[in-house]
Parts: sequence; structure tokens; C-alpha cells
Amino acid sequence: MKIIKNIIHLFLFIFSFHSCAQNDSAETMTNQEFKERINKNDSTMVILDVRTMDELKGALPKIGGAIHIPIQELKNRVGELEQFKNKEITVVCRTQNRSTFAAKYLREKGYNAKSVNGGMMEYYKK
Repeated sequence: MKIIKNIIHLFLFIFSFHSCAQNDSAETMTNQEFKERINKNDSTMVILDVRTMDELKGALPKIGGAIHIPIQELKNRVGELEQFKNKEITVVCRTQNRSTFAAKYLREKGYNAKSVNGGMMEYYKK
């Protein structure tokens, strides 16, 4: 029963912000900028991947060095990010939907967080 309750809360959390998703530069980062900062080994940026474990396999793997906290676990595991409060947390998912919600949640908790436009689908696009 507790699992069902948590799933319902997650869906309500995600869908309550769906209409609010924007591409505001204060809240998002272009995929081009994201790639440039990775290539420069930007130490001011921390990558948080909020996809499920199964999504990290296959054509859209996790970026090396990224922290993995699935979105459905973020509320309970947000404390793991405390050490990165002085850095920019760049949140990625498959297409930018979940990362938008996760970044908003993190900003509400006092973190400097942005989502990446287009997510990993855009990142790995050739």
C-alpha cells in the first residue's frame, strides 16, 4: 500500500508541474552548453541523472561521473546532494520532462539546479 501511495504522490508531483515547464535560461541549459562544459571538465557543475536504472543501459547510457538518483527516490535521497550546494546541479533525464521537475524541486530546496534542454535524447543525437 505504501508503494502505491508513493507512486501516486510521484505522479501528482510530476503532473502538477507539467504545465509550468519552461525553457527559461535561469532554469535550463542548452545541450550545446552542457556538452561544452563536460568537455572542459567544468568543476562547478555536478550532473544528476534522474532516469531509472534500466534507462541507463543501451543507446542512452549515463554520462561518466554523473550522480544517479531516480526521480522517484529524489525526495528521500535529496540529502545526498547537500555536499554540492555550492555547485550548479545539472539535471538530466531521457527527454527533459523529469529533469525539469527534479530541478524545480531542488531549487525549492535551496540548490542551484538546471535541467538540460532535450535531455539525453538530444545529447546523444548525431
